[in-house]
Parts: sequence; C-alpha cells; structure tokens
Amino acid sequence: MGEITNVSEYEAIAKQKLPKMVFDYYASGAEDQWTLQENRNAFSRILFRPRILIDVSKIDMTTTVLGFKISMPIMIAPTAMQKMAHPEGEYATARAASAAGTIMTLSSWATSSVEEVASTGPGIRFFQLYVYKDRNVVAQLVRRAERAGFKAIALTVDTPRLGRREADIKNRFTLPPFLTLKNFEGLDLGKMDKADDSGLASYVAGQIDRTLSWQDVKWLQTITTLPILVKGVLTAEDTRIAVQSGAAGIIVSNHGARQLDYVPATISALEEVVKAAEGRLPVFLDGGVRRGTDVFKALALGASGIFIGRPVVFSLAAEGEAGVRKVLQMLREEFELTMALSGCRSLKEITRDHIVTDWDQPRVQPRVRALL
Repeated sequence: MGEITNVSEYEAIAKQKLPKMVFDYYASGAEDQWTLQENRNAFSRILFRPRILIDVSKIDMTTTVLGFKISMPIMIAPTAMQKMAHPEGEYATARAASAAGTIMTLSSWATSSVEEVASTGPGIRFFQLYVYKDRNVVAQLVRRAERAGFKAIALTVDTPRLGRREADIKNRFTLPPFLTLKNFEGLDLGKMDKADDSGLASYVAGQIDRTLSWQDVKWLQTITTLPILVKGVLTAEDTRIAVQSGAAGIIVSNHGARQLDYVPATISALEEVVKAAEGRLPVFLDGGVRRGTDVFKALALGASGIFIGRPVVFSLAAEGEAGVRKVLQMLREEFELTMALSGCRSLKEITRDHIVTDWDQPRVQPRVRALL
C-alpha cells in the first residue's frame, strides 16, 4: 500500500476493501455527476496571492464555532451508515474528531445512536436532522440528541426527495441486513426494505416530509433550545430568509453533489451566500475539500469553517479510527503550511486579497488599462 501522503489516496483503498454496493453508495453523485466533478474542479480555479517576509514562526489555527472552541476550522460532515465502512463506524469517527479537538456531525441515518456516540467520551458534536412525516419522531429525536449532549442541529434542507443516484439504482442499494438506522430502531423505522430501485430512495419517499418549509425552521426553534444550522443553502435569496428565520448559521452544501446535478460547486456559491449573510451569522462549507489549500480558499472567500464527508468514510474503510485521525491530521498540517506560505498567522489574517479566482474582474480597471 505504501505510505498514505494525502487524503485522496484513501478512496482507491476504500474501493478495494468495500463491497461494490457500499463503495458506490459513498462515492457516487446524482445523475451525470457533473456537480460531483465540479465540487473538486472549482477549487483548482482559485489561485493564491501569497504575502512574503512575514514572521510565520507561530501559527494559530484555533477558532470558535457557535461559541465552542475547536483546534482548527476543519470539522466532520454528517455521512450516513458508517458501519458499512467499518465495524466501529460512528464510534471511530467520534473518537477521531474528539482526539483532533474538532466537531463531529452525526447523521440522522447513522448506524450508531446519539446515545452510543455520546458514550465514546467527551467531544463537541452536532446532530444532522432529517424531518420525518411523523413530527413526534422528530421531536423525540431532537430531545434525545439534546439529552446526549449534542450542541447544535444541522437541518438538512435540500432533500425533500432523494437525488437520482444511478449507481444505487443499478445496485438496488439497501442497508446490509446486520445493520439498522440506530436512531430509529425503537420506532420501527430503522430497517430499509429492498426495492426495485434504490432502497434508500424508497425509504425517503415513504418517511421524509416533502412539505418541509421555512415554517418548520420556526417550529424546530419551539421544540429545542439548540442552535439550528441550515444545511444546503446555495443562494443569496435563501441566505436572507435563513437570517430572518433565526438560523444560527448556514452550511453551503450541495449534499456532496448527491441531490440536484448541475448546481454550482459549493466553493463557487460560497461568496454569494457570505455577502448576503452580511456577517449576521457564520457561513460554513462542505463539498470537495481534499487539501489544506482548499480549506484556506474557503476561508479566504468568507467561510468560518469547512466540513469533510467522503474523506471520513473512505479513510474509515481503509484504516478505521486511525484512518480518520490521519485524514484530520494531514488536512491540519497542509492547512497550517498553506497559511505559513501565504503569510497568515491566524485565521483572521486570511483575506480575500490572498486569492484570485477565475470569476474575479481583472484587478486592473479598464480605464487604467487604457492609460498603460
């Protein structure tokens, strides 16, 4: 196998180790997978404008998210059914996040319950929520997350229906028989039936509430005191409504390119959202982050932090908890190096002036150019 030197190398190892149905579920995007490629490609269209001869002997990567101090602006996104990747699943991910001093977001569709994840020890954890048709189920789940010490709700808003993931249709994807969606086990919603297409798509069609609207963000605030992050925002218009609705933060996300294909890469949508937020709430990003340079680019465009998804399940499949720890460590070290080589000693020193994007206006104004 040789030594792993970057995050992306884990994908090939995961592909060797995992059953095809499982790997395809984690790896694939919606339809033509254009956005899946674009989530990565868009980062490559942002270049650095490094500042030199700055004393970078001390670099501080610490930050606070919703008032919680973390070691770096790199956190773990919710990814479903992690025990398909490794027997320890979400337990391993929770321990790795805690060891790295950062936040883990637990998926509603985890193969470990909120209580089980809490039992792994201390750590700052957020809970990703899907809103089921039965609101009692939702209220119960939110209460359990609160009791288990979770600190925020990441409400996924881009999934009134499941995106068309053709690999899952071909593979007739379903949760392996020895696993359940642990948070719903006692509610008889923990099992996924076999279907003629994707078992998950059928499950979503049967259980997830398509009527979900901004009113429900207000409703959630009546049943919990936890801050609510709205996950899946891509436009200025929705950012303004999120602010009005009392959201505590926004996660710019296209669901890992698994929902609507041909939406922009999250890094391309980020600046529009940040501008519309006008500093009234923090804006985070997930999707396509594989390098410390990507983290820096997101922060330069106004993100308060980023979340990683697939690198977690791929490294988990390859090496369990040690793999997830290594991914967090590699991203941390790359990010620190990027800061040093760009002349930034703290996160607040990372500015828009440190990058140039292919969508920027030429920095020299036409009027000035005419004089040259």
